[in-house]
Amino acid sequence: MDSLSPDDVLPAARIVLPWRPAPSRLDAFERVTAWYRENLPELPLTTVDTGDVPFVLAACRNRAMAEAEPDEVVVIGDADTIPEVGPVREAIRGAATSGVVHLPYTEYRWLGATGSADYARGVPLVDCTVEQFVSGACSGVYIATPRTWKRHGGQDAGFRGWGFEDAAWNLAHQTLLGEPPRRHEGRVYALHHVGEVRAGEGYEANAARMQQYRDAAGDRTAMAALIGLSG
Repeated sequence: MDSLSPDDVLPAARIVLPWRPAPSRLDAFERVTAWYRENLPELPLTTVDTGDVPFVLAACRNRAMAEAEPDEVVVIGDADTIPEVGPVREAIRGAATSGVVHLPYTEYRWLGATGSADYARGVPLVDCTVEQFVSGACSGVYIATPRTWKRHGGQDAGFRGWGFEDAAWNLAHQTLLGEPPRRHEGRVYALHHVGEVRAGEGYEANAARMQQYRDAAGDRTAMAALIGLSG
């Protein structure tokens, strides 16, 4: 048996996917889990759901971190999003000691129905049709230790249903940790499913909460008070 090079050995890590079954999301979920099992077979993969109604992504991500050891690296992946293996492995190694959250991409590709159909018939992800390049994306795959996650308060479970928890988190990270999440050159690919409704009372409440994060951005004291972080 060939020995592993230092670059092949990862620190203690796990993969967790926030997940609640929905008919239009099953195909994407199965493809995402298959990708992780094929490309990172040495890491355990589980799902997490807090049971909140509606589904609260931020709460699921926080629980994924809370259930890991303080210095274990946790890859929190969206159940519709596939990264590239090289950047993920780089991010896992970096996140073990950096004290910041790592994002294993510099380009976010939403494949939509057309690109997802390409992938389903065997087209390599990098060659699949892209329906939208999402500028400024800061979600999809987060890689960090629970210790780092706790240092900036994790994500705000007050964002219920769809919208804004990732953008708010990004501002909190920059303000409280002194830099944006650390990116690794690469792409992620978001697969198709029925979209969430971006309207209504819950969405408007999330938008109002997001404005509070914008107002606190750059002010460490104000941001810490907003998210209830002491010390």
